[in-house]
Order: sequence, then C-alpha cells, then structure tokens
Amino acid sequence: MSDPTSLPNFPPPADEHPLRGRVLDVLKDLGLNPNIDDDGDVSFTIGEPPQQLFVRCMDGDWPVMRIFGQWLIGDQVPDDLFLRLQRCNDFTLQLNLAKVGLANNNLVVSVEHVAPLETDISALFQISVNLIMEVVQMWHASFQESPGETNGSAEEPYRPRHRPQDDA
Repeated sequence: MSDPTSLPNFPPPADEHPLRGRVLDVLKDLGLNPNIDDDGDVSFTIGEPPQQLFVRCMDGDWPVMRIFGQWLIGDQVPDDLFLRLQRCNDFTLQLNLAKVGLANNNLVVSVEHVAPLETDISALFQISVNLIMEVVQMWHASFQESPGETNGSAEEPYRPRHRPQDDA
C-alpha cells in the first residue's frame, strides 16, 4: 500500500470549477506551481523574495477572478490607523483596477476581473500581479519622509484632481 502523502495532487475536474481550472492551467504554463488551499483559493508564490498571492474564482453567469495578497505593514508606516486607512482610500480611488485595504493589521491588495470563457486570463493575470506588487511597494513608499520634511508627518501620495467646477 502506498503512502497517501506521496500521491500526486490532481486538480479537480474542469467542469467542477471551470474558471479555477483555467487559472490553474495559466499558472502551470507560467511555471508557478499552484496549490488549492482549504478555502478553495489557488495559491502561488512569485518574485524574489517570494511573495504568496491567491486567486479566488467565483463561477456563475459572470465568472469573477480575484487576485489578492496580504503583507505585513513595514516599520516605516506610522501606527495611526486613520492615516493608514486614509492612504488605502487614496490609492483605491486613484487606481483603476486595484483595491487597497487593511485586514488584521495587514495590507491587502486585490484586483478583480469578470472572466467569461473568451477572456485571455493569462494576460489579465500577468497585468494584475504586476499591478498588485507595484501597489504594495508604492503604498509603503508613500510613508517615507520627503527630504524637506522635518515634522515627521507622512507625505500624501496623491492629491485629488482639481476640477474647475470645484471653484464655483
């Protein structure tokens, strides 16, 4: 009798979770060695140092692919929860695809796409992962003091666009 831990981890049948099957195929094609976690999310690591990300697939009339990850908040970020949440809001409002938030004192960044069968999820996946990694870096960097600052306050990363009708 063989050891059950030595058996290969076969993906579920494609018709059981069609979008997740497509995502698994893309990740394997990219050499990312995906796994399915206890929540049914597809996990994978990417980059150096390795970063763990997840893909949640929601099948239905309009299948949705959510790519997300969470990161410990760096020491350069002030402990002020309001300031952290305000910065998350600033980034979420400025970005077209990414959502930035906090959960259990971790930074969470996600990108969602409606992914019907005709969608090239490989391209969406690669663009989304790059965007997520850039947002994490930008969010942490936005708390760095600018050279002219001496009061220790964090510089605002973005300012809302000024619209002429705002002056009226």
